[in-house]
Amino acid sequence: MKIIILGAGQVGGTLAENLVGEKNEITVVDCDTSCLRELQDRFDLQVVEGYGSHPDVLEKAGAEDADMLIAVTSSDEINMTACQVAYSLFHTPTKIARIRSPNYLKYKEKLFQSQDVPVDYLIAPEQLVTNYIRRLVECPGALQVMEFADGKASLVAVKAYYGGSLVGHALSTLREHMPHIDTRVAAIFRRGRPIRPQGTTIIEADDEVFFIADTKHIRTVMSELQRLEKTYQKIIIVGGGNVGLGLAQALEKSHPSVKLIERNPQRAEYVASELAKATVFCGDASDQELLSEENVEQTDLFIAVTDDDEANIMSAMLAKRMGAAKVMVLIQRGAYVDLVQGGDIDIAISPQQATISSLLTHVRRGDIVNVYSLRRGAAEAIEAIAHGDSSTSKVVGRMISEIKLPPGTTIGAVVRGEEVLIAHDDTRIEQDDHVILFLVDKKYITDVERLFEPSPFFFF
Repeated sequence: MKIIILGAGQVGGTLAENLVGEKNEITVVDCDTSCLRELQDRFDLQVVEGYGSHPDVLEKAGAEDADMLIAVTSSDEINMTACQVAYSLFHTPTKIARIRSPNYLKYKEKLFQSQDVPVDYLIAPEQLVTNYIRRLVECPGALQVMEFADGKASLVAVKAYYGGSLVGHALSTLREHMPHIDTRVAAIFRRGRPIRPQGTTIIEADDEVFFIADTKHIRTVMSELQRLEKTYQKIIIVGGGNVGLGLAQALEKSHPSVKLIERNPQRAEYVASELAKATVFCGDASDQELLSEENVEQTDLFIAVTDDDEANIMSAMLAKRMGAAKVMVLIQRGAYVDLVQGGDIDIAISPQQATISSLLTHVRRGDIVNVYSLRRGAAEAIEAIAHGDSSTSKVVGRMISEIKLPPGTTIGAVVRGEEVLIAHDDTRIEQDDHVILFLVDKKYITDVERLFEPSPFFFF
């Protein structure tokens, strides 16, 4: 596939890194020569210097025969204009734009149409990050929560702790502990390296365990791997930007005490006017006196989501030292995420990974309806819809044991209508099933895509 990426920043660069090894022809456009040079030195791709919305720049980037344009510059206006130019002059089949401003998103249903602003798929980073954090808040103790099939099934990452009833035992004992609940461990990462889960695999303390189950059973399964955390009652959010405000609006409906700290007086006043129950304070979250006044030592969850990585880290570390039970931070720089998570910082959240996951959903071939980028892009969780029949599909009509899965790939579950079926060797895939797969090595993604592309010429 020939793909043009506009923007060589953190999102554009990470996206290029994810796609360049998958037999795609990638061209990155940006005005920053140093960013382009760095990408070209690291990856096998083309670069073009210039404004991505200018017709001559798009032409130089190969827009005339490009399959897809992905506009992820820091400017909503440049992203929208580039999609318009690609549509009007070059008839680019698929156009994706990152749009951040709520003023545009408020009218997205009317605005982003072919006859108006021709954007095929809209990526709203702040909304994606807000939803990502909300899922973590709703599932205390989880490191990641990924929903599939409209929330019917969930893939959850947890850290196995000493004291968990499964630690020190083989995976085959999972059914003994929970005879009435079906679940499957899709992957285990031990000291950063993937371990293929088998019945004889012994779960060790500090293992990062990814399991899949019917969403309504998630909490029960988590209790087998770690001490089950109570539902968060008292929450402090730091930062009144789009993410902080959206998060406060989502959480104030279901949590008894939500406080938000914003240092800008004008923004604090605006945020307060947009919230119904949450309390807004104007001040610096790294001010020990302010945190003490707001009883941070009684806080169940402290979430720092300003646009300043250092401020987020420092305020969260201070809150943890002062007694906050759990802290989460939003970190823009991907290199920081692994550095800080697991010490004083319980969970570090990368907005780039949330954005990349949404972008990959639209880039993948076959009927891929959900993609989650995991472990800094090294692994992926995918939801694919099975189409065709036994004569045109490599999966439909076959038991999982008969499907030739690429190395390191496991099928975790199948969602059929309203029913969540945990995958076993004798589970047979039917037409229109939503199949949830986990790849510990994403270099095989092309092979997975081919599995779910029905062909009239395929014969088993």
